[in-house]
Amino acid sequence: MDIFKMDLLRIATSGSVDDGKSTLIGRLLYETKQIPEDKLQAIESASFKRGLDFLDLSLLTDGLIAERAQGITIDVAHIYFHTPERKFIIADTPGHVEYTRNMVTGASTAQASIILIDARKGILEQTKRHLFIAHLLQLSRVIVAVNKMDLVDYEEEVFRNIQSEFERMIERIGFQGKVHFLPMSALKGEGVTQFLGYQKWFEGPSLLDLLTELPLMEEEDKEESFRFQVQHVIRPKSSTHPDFRGFAGSLHTGETRVGQRISNARSGQSSTIKSMEKWGKAINSSKKDLALTLILEDEIDLRRGDILLHENEVASTRKQVKAELCWLNGASHQAGSTYILQQGTARTKCKIKSINKSIDLLNLEWKAGGELESNSISEIELQLASPLHMDPYSSVNKLGAFILIHPQSMLTLAVGFPKG
Repeated sequence: MDIFKMDLLRIATSGSVDDGKSTLIGRLLYETKQIPEDKLQAIESASFKRGLDFLDLSLLTDGLIAERAQGITIDVAHIYFHTPERKFIIADTPGHVEYTRNMVTGASTAQASIILIDARKGILEQTKRHLFIAHLLQLSRVIVAVNKMDLVDYEEEVFRNIQSEFERMIERIGFQGKVHFLPMSALKGEGVTQFLGYQKWFEGPSLLDLLTELPLMEEEDKEESFRFQVQHVIRPKSSTHPDFRGFAGSLHTGETRVGQRISNARSGQSSTIKSMEKWGKAINSSKKDLALTLILEDEIDLRRGDILLHENEVASTRKQVKAELCWLNGASHQAGSTYILQQGTARTKCKIKSINKSIDLLNLEWKAGGELESNSISEIELQLASPLHMDPYSSVNKLGAFILIHPQSMLTLAVGFPKG
């Protein structure tokens, strides 16, 4: 089995405090035999010292001393495991509301999300927050894992009531992805890799079977627009390459080939791709997610941060941007403040022109105005110092998002998702 050639699925876990995220991940590692013997013995010893009559698998991921002392997750942990069919990377994110920024970070590269719900507590405000973030990040798959079913005697009615309420939330938010519902007990192992017979009324797949069967994003992709962002202009000016001028960067979406006509979204200047290189070797064509160097036929003005489009595409270059914004920092927004907006390798100064509305996550309703403060989600309008090409996040999410940076401390304050 060559794990390097396997498909990779990136997953984010989320949920409220004590919903069992760490236990679930530990159970997945345990059932797929990914835990080294010495670590398993250490977990058994630690569980025994705590007076537990079961293996506390949450200790596998709550790795920080502070986490173990409090019995909570306070930072994003990335866990790697595999089955004979697929590789997985799970971002285990905290459940506390003050760590919402960690959930946004952990889910930003995910292809699917597991939202855990304690069967005894049902849907809480954090559940709504995590679904809304999955909606903002355009995740195509969400698995709603109703955990701790053993503590409600595996009652089907409890599960169905939570499912019905969650489906009403989906409709109110307008979430467009596919949602799967799954009853389980991560502590007992029920529904994680198999059903042991407790839930005779559920006929769906186990969590691991579901994760193995989920289609990868690449398998779902429709035809995408070509977007190449320049990271570095290569001008060696050496005796062997006196006139070489290449543009190194990332092909974020779409595909291209030698001979393709392209244009600079910022200036509108056009040229033809004369040749392409990957790791110093010439190639004739390329698909997305590759670092490339492009050599053009003409000497057009290109600089770091510029975005290349196919010549027949219309640039969306603008100085005023409407976006949905997640405020990540403890310091709230002050009127008149100037920020640095970074979109990939492009940067410009900006100001927040207005706060149009903010989401009330308790009622899942947008309300006019609001404040930009830690963990808030709002629709805002930005005024940029220099125009940038910005696709709506819904159409080109790999390049659409941006961050706001404090110009003095250089701390990341917020992440934004441009609207059309």
